[in-house]
Amino acid sequence: MARIALGIEYDGSQFCGWQTQPDGCAVQDAVERALAEIAGHGVATICAGRTDAGVHALAQTVHFDTGATRPLSAWSRGVNALLPDAIAVTWAQPVSDDFHARYGALERCYRYLLTDQHVRPALNRNHIGWIHQTLDIERMQAAAKSLIGIHDFSAFRSSECQASSPVRELRRIRIERCGDCVVFDLAANAFLHHMVRNIVGSLVYVGSGRQPPQWVQQILEGRNRTRAAPTISAAGLYLSGVTYEAGFNLPQTRRSIWFNVPVQ
Repeated sequence: MARIALGIEYDGSQFCGWQTQPDGCAVQDAVERALAEIAGHGVATICAGRTDAGVHALAQTVHFDTGATRPLSAWSRGVNALLPDAIAVTWAQPVSDDFHARYGALERCYRYLLTDQHVRPALNRNHIGWIHQTLDIERMQAAAKSLIGIHDFSAFRSSECQASSPVRELRRIRIERCGDCVVFDLAANAFLHHMVRNIVGSLVYVGSGRQPPQWVQQILEGRNRTRAAPTISAAGLYLSGVTYEAGFNLPQTRRSIWFNVPVQ
């Protein structure tokens, strides 16, 4: 058996999330169907991060095991020929048996795109969040500083989160304006369910003047999800990168295609 790693990008607005579903509506379902046709046998994939319905990926990483001998191009161009247009394999590479897309990930990066125009977007409504108030970037940057480090992120955790511990290390948050769009980049060892969307939602409360910057630290320390802001739309969220040990020699696992702002 050989283990193959893949880089995958997808438009999540057309799927019910990454994780396989009984009706076959998930990204994983489409990927495994295509891989099975190339491999000639059933294929089970493991991903770096299970994105929710409507969430996109610039750089999802998966691995699978196969007994089939195929050229690498079969696992990229061949699989792409069988995938829906909203999903594409960006690279394929053989890896050692000790590579694990989920448990081997050292860091995950997410990007959230938010437009703060006075009117809602139409053409890119499935690919960007929206708030009708102009946001104050400096206030949000000040508020975000309290989230950096190792914390109990219960206040930013979905009630449906199945993680055994709410403790995570949030390593970086960058907030920048690019025209009429605000770009949030977050990097952590791992994220809880809805953690990015809940953090961004609370920062938006600060940026709009609804709450002071110190409110975010109070919410974090209170560990009460009901006191934080509502979960912001999935439309603006992208899995933008996953980091692994350099010894695996994987191709580019961090990607940025929006506004030329590099992923940190």
